[in-house]
Amino acid sequence: MGTEKEISSAKLIWKMTRPHTLTATFSPVILGTVASLYVAKIDWLLFIAMMVACLALQIATNLFNEYYDFKRGLDTADSVGIGGGIVRHGLKPKNVLTVALLLYVVAAIIGVYICMNSSWWLVVIGLIGMAVGYLYTGGPLPIAYTPFGELVSGLLMGTCFVLIAFFIQTNTITTESVLISIPIGILVGAINMSNNIRDIEEDIKGGRKTLVILLGREKAVVTLAIAFFIAYLWIAVIVWMGYISPWALVMFLGLRKPISAIQSFQKGAKDPGYMRIAMKSTAMTNTIFGFLLSAGLLISYLF
Repeated sequence: MGTEKEISSAKLIWKMTRPHTLTATFSPVILGTVASLYVAKIDWLLFIAMMVACLALQIATNLFNEYYDFKRGLDTADSVGIGGGIVRHGLKPKNVLTVALLLYVVAAIIGVYICMNSSWWLVVIGLIGMAVGYLYTGGPLPIAYTPFGELVSGLLMGTCFVLIAFFIQTNTITTESVLISIPIGILVGAINMSNNIRDIEEDIKGGRKTLVILLGREKAVVTLAIAFFIAYLWIAVIVWMGYISPWALVMFLGLRKPISAIQSFQKGAKDPGYMRIAMKSTAMTNTIFGFLLSAGLLISYLF
């Protein structure tokens, strides 16, 4: 019997965390941890701590995004998707900001534990990550309003998450860990690009200068397809070069998802109903790619 306006504050805030994007954290952390098996024994408490800290950072970033888009008047009751939740449901902006800041406190506390058991140099990386998370939509020149959103999100929540997850287990960074982190960064950036493709009309009205706006919708979809292609090709190349096991090629089993994403974006130009499918397929591409790659590396390690 309930309507959207009767949704509890807790459920509203959960929706604003954009749960469909949280796989962008699971996949890199698991991959970095599995890769560390080749160098050291896994410390499961560190793994859990890393996962929770990264989730807290990502969710806080999403909430900052919601808060500052509202404050700048970019979100309206007609905003597509999750954007505009504060406007539509009357949730207090202060509460959204408070939850985001509390999540930063949680991430910082867990970060101290991680540093105590690995390296205090991670404090610097953690502070940079928190600053970027805030400045993504906060500050005088938000990163999300520039053409660098995909690059920054891919590096921070893709490549860096893999490498930090690997480092805290091994206290080192290897060539192999760097190589496997790159396609994950590309795919996390792809999630960001898919959001911007969906929101292109509203972003233009809001004065943003995202990469998607600079390219235009059609070229942005082509760029997204190229990003998917490079991510899959990258793994094939480093397998061919002998850096990782051929078992890593099991990630090609998930190839249908990026194809579905591109096809749905192409259809979405005329039928917005396909946008939801495209968004979900892009997020699932990252998830399936990372999990299958992790599975391949784990099989190779065990057998």
